[in-house]
Amino acid sequence: MKAKHIILIVITLLMSLGFLFAQAAEEAAAPAAAPATESLNIFTVFMSSGTWAYPILLVFVIGIVYAIARWNQLYRKEKIDAGKFYLKLRNYIKNDQLDEAAKISESYKGTTMGFIFWSALMIFKEARKSGKKGAELSQSVQNSLEESVLQTVHNLDGGLFWFDTLAQIATYLGLLGTIWGLLQAFTAMAGLTGAAQGAALTNGIRLAIGTTALGLLAAIPLTLIKGWLFTRANKLISDIDEFSVKLINTINNTIKD
Repeated sequence: MKAKHIILIVITLLMSLGFLFAQAAEEAAAPAAAPATESLNIFTVFMSSGTWAYPILLVFVIGIVYAIARWNQLYRKEKIDAGKFYLKLRNYIKNDQLDEAAKISESYKGTTMGFIFWSALMIFKEARKSGKKGAELSQSVQNSLEESVLQTVHNLDGGLFWFDTLAQIATYLGLLGTIWGLLQAFTAMAGLTGAAQGAALTNGIRLAIGTTALGLLAAIPLTLIKGWLFTRANKLISDIDEFSVKLINTINNTIKD
């Protein structure tokens, strides 16, 4: 999973900035006698896109910052081997060592799965001490686990829709800049003739095409990032669903009528 994460980051950076360095290398290697021509790269496209380039850049930066925050949550804070975690708890529960099981789950309480399992085990201990047995005890644990799931699981994939929203905004800003550039070109041409008219048309088209390109260059990485984080969130939710059922079954097997 770490390798996939690194690959996705590299692809995103290349899509956004790769051409800039490639063009700079080509210019450095060009013969001195070659005629001066304007190179095409991310920087020149950005500079020729007028004021519309800045809101597109702002949207992209907001998306990247939010992506870093969600990566920190889904990959660092939720870092847990669900299978090994469950097996540790299962052995202690089968041996009726609930204090040890609770301590292990408490050490993982910072993760969603750890908090859910810790809550279920604490309710199991308290319910047994209060004298509950059989179906009543089992139902108490089941209710506690379901309540914990409802409180926490939605935080894993909640808010990922913002990447779609930001990608759409970047695309719409690019399209709006395109229309604005064409309007600017035709307006400028109205009072000009000859070479000046052609220059105005060229500048307007450059602005129009540049903003479209910038909008897509911002939207595509944000869409990829959303898909990557959504996959991770779904994996965590699937693990919680699977091992929560296994934990309940393990607890129920120890309950006596």
